[in-house]
Amino acid sequence: MNSQYTLAAEFSQSGVGLHSGIKSHVKIMSAPQNTGRYFVRVDLPETPIIHARISSVISTTLSTELGTGDLRIRTVEHLLAALAGMGIDNARIEVDSSEIPLLDGSAKVWTEAIASVGLVEAKAEDEETGKWGNETIEINNTHTPHLKPHNSPVISQPVWIYQGDSFIAALPSPETRFTYGIDFDLPAIGNQWYSWSPKTDNFANSIAPARTFGLSYQIDQLREAGLIKGGTLDNALVCSETGWLNPPLRFTNEPVRHKMLDLIGDLSLLGSFPQAHYLAYKASHKLHIQLAQKILEL
Repeated sequence: MNSQYTLAAEFSQSGVGLHSGIKSHVKIMSAPQNTGRYFVRVDLPETPIIHARISSVISTTLSTELGTGDLRIRTVEHLLAALAGMGIDNARIEVDSSEIPLLDGSAKVWTEAIASVGLVEAKAEDEETGKWGNETIEINNTHTPHLKPHNSPVISQPVWIYQGDSFIAALPSPETRFTYGIDFDLPAIGNQWYSWSPKTDNFANSIAPARTFGLSYQIDQLREAGLIKGGTLDNALVCSETGWLNPPLRFTNEPVRHKMLDLIGDLSLLGSFPQAHYLAYKASHKLHIQLAQKILEL
């Protein structure tokens, strides 16, 4: 339970950012034990680092944005969900722009890439030589220790945040579980609920393929606000009053599964997941992060 994992080899992906519309290149590399998951802006002088922590969150407007000072990295949630869901505790993420590429709108490409290179047990860095990992243990590519609790605390009392009729809570539970509900006026989406346990269901199959989605009547307004410049029918599902503009869906309840993907990515900023039943309804990146902040105060 105390083992930490990192990538057995590096891999790269390129694509367009959802909000910026700018193409970026990402290289994900192994990292020593206890370094966590962190971003490196290789396009900037001195290649500054942004740690994937709750304390780094600076914005939750239609994505999760991390930063410090004038340094920024946006739309990190899908990649972070993939790393956490596939059991990667430590990773160096080099990126040459201010936004992670959206790819197909899900975490599927990320999880497939992680599975293709496999995992190794992360080792501590030698203080004298700066070397590490010479005696790593190879893990079979099919081995994905999903959302490992490590020495994370167990939620012993309910913790919750709400705004209007939207809420998110972490409840005491004998195992880690995620349950999400959404409710939209559009008939093609409607009311959806989904519950998922990393103990019994595979993240790569059940959560990762769920794509981001948008509502057609909001698109012009969002673009006028300088958002979703990189959104297309190839990287996001779009729903109108008459139905989906770009079917078929990968799951009948793909929208709510994608909301769960976002939740897992946001909560991964805790480092590891406290044992709890996470229950959300009509929540948002803002509420996800507020819950994580409240958990840190326990």
